[in-house]
Amino acid sequence: MSSSSEPVHDPLSPLSRRFVLHWGEMGSRWGVNRTVAQIHALLFHTGRPMHAEEIAETLSVARSNVSTSLRELTNLNLVRTVHLLGDRRDHFETSKDVWELFRVITRERKSREFDPTVALLKDLVADEAFANEPADARARIKETLALMTALSAWGEEMLRLEPATLMKVMKLGGKIQKLLRE
Repeated sequence: MSSSSEPVHDPLSPLSRRFVLHWGEMGSRWGVNRTVAQIHALLFHTGRPMHAEEIAETLSVARSNVSTSLRELTNLNLVRTVHLLGDRRDHFETSKDVWELFRVITRERKSREFDPTVALLKDLVADEAFANEPADARARIKETLALMTALSAWGEEMLRLEPATLMKVMKLGGKIQKLLRE
């Protein structure tokens, strides 16, 4: 056991630490707890399963915070529990495939944030009292529903594409704008 005066070995290189810290900052801007995002970044960057104690030590966060964060990442389908031969502890890993992670994050955010809004808009339009709302308000609600329904369908189509095809579609964006302006 090291005394408090001895330097603690940092298992992350300066570059790795920058990545993990930045991902945590970005996560907090996206509405995700900073520690949750840092743990995900750590697992993604290391590319190997880690147990909770190792995660807590590496990130210098409380073990209880790591447990709560891992539960949240598991609920978001971003982390899975794995077992290693000869070790009774649970280990946690995330996909090493950035496209798979993109799909999981997009689907999870869509189901938790986007789909409830579409459902509410559909309920509003179907409600008998909707007819009593001002015509311009009804039109805006219907336009919002139409836009969100179209975006939802388009998003699902994009998520079904292979990564190489999706990358080509993304690169076409500027070219399509230029073509449409002509």
